Amino acid sequence: MRYIRHVRHIRDIRPARRRSTAFALIELMAVLAIVCILAALAYPSLHRYIVLGKRAQAQAALLQLMQQQERYFSLNNSYLAFSSNSTDPAEKLFKWWSGASAAESAYEIEGVACPGEAIAQCVQLNARPGTAKVDRVYRDLDCGILSLSSAGERSVSGVAPRCWP
Repeated sequence: MRYIRHVRHIRDIRPARRRSTAFALIELMAVLAIVCILAALAYPSLHRYIVLGKRAQAQAALLQLMQQQERYFSLNNSYLAFSSNSTDPAEKLFKWWSGASAAESAYEIEGVACPGEAIAQCVQLNARPGTAKVDRVYRDLDCGILSLSSAGERSVSGVAPRCWP
């Protein structure tokens, strides 16, 4: 009896209930649903920016190669056609891919004579997206093939109105 006098309330003699520190399954499912929704909303924007970045990389490569073609023209009084299949040592001086290496590139670049012109007077550089020698799965449906001629003409094979800056 003496023990009971010191107990003030019944909760004092019950063992303390432990509080759960883990997450309930419903909480985890709610968080997972929110993350999935955010990812679904962010993916199209991410894909768009990847395409814009690779397109800008191809445009920079075309401008760099056109400068190289102009240097070649000033020394040889003619432009030089090239492609990924080139075997001539002079043609191999021109980089046929858009990125740091062919494996990391999204565009394959070739130099051909301008339509209706000889290669000695005009060269047109074409950047083709997603060929067998570069990233096969890459597609640029808006712009397609990017082209730059030594006459300064910029064109695309796609339907987008603004592919060149």
